[in-house]
Amino acid sequence: MPAIKTVGIFSKPAVHAATELAPRLVAWLEARGIDLRLDEVTAGYAGRPGGLERGQVPRDCDLIIVLGGDGTLLSAARAVAGRPIPIFPVNLGGLGFLTAITIDEVIPELERAFRNEHRIAKRKMLHIELERAGSIVAAYEALNDAVINKAALARMIDVEIFVDLHYVSTYKADGLIVATPTGSTAYSLSAGGPIIYPSVGAFCLTPICPHMLTNRPVIVPESSVIRVTSHNRDDEAFLTIDGQVGEPLKRDDVMVCRASDHAVHLVRPPRMLFFDVLRAKLKWGER
Repeated sequence: MPAIKTVGIFSKPAVHAATELAPRLVAWLEARGIDLRLDEVTAGYAGRPGGLERGQVPRDCDLIIVLGGDGTLLSAARAVAGRPIPIFPVNLGGLGFLTAITIDEVIPELERAFRNEHRIAKRKMLHIELERAGSIVAAYEALNDAVINKAALARMIDVEIFVDLHYVSTYKADGLIVATPTGSTAYSLSAGGPIIYPSVGAFCLTPICPHMLTNRPVIVPESSVIRVTSHNRDDEAFLTIDGQVGEPLKRDDVMVCRASDHAVHLVRPPRMLFFDVLRAKLKWGER
């Protein structure tokens, strides 16, 4: 990786731990001659005027630091928009499968990164297109998942699934999740989906509370093109990307999912491997 000269920082709002960490981190970076690009929340924590909109932070950055949890990281990943900028994720106390660096490890791991000794894990993204009446009306990139959920007053949704033009099933359920391996430990896990090792080239189709108990999660190759048609009335179903952005669906809208050309580059502590994270976060092996 080239020398780190410019660093962007994203922070989760209203987190007590960040009020102390952000000013200390900013001072540490500036003492090393690093140019900083702070989002508005970080600028507020650090007592700096202004601050940038999140979409502007990654410009010209060699490293992005995320202070918060997985939600803040997902927001940062969308702002990075496919650029190969390493993201340094710091966990400020939540569950956080992706934000594996603790507060105590921030400075030692940053020093490792500045020496170019850090480990980077590439996480594949999911590309989603929304087709309406034969035209593409929206496109998204997801790190975790794309979800079709029922709207607040809908009793159940009806979605028809094809994988590579092969009919799979028509689900009547509370919703459907199309998850990446990274997203397999997020909403999909809560809905009964499997944990997928991050480097496995696959996506998981996980129905949410299906009407038929035989409708189980299905894993398909990442080379697949997944087409999900919503047969619900207008605005009775909602498409959500990474739990953060989305839009209501019209009748016969089609969600088309395929592997993205982009990946998210996460800085990982050398001591923390995937199963270490699972044991720590899911309390495996405790007596």
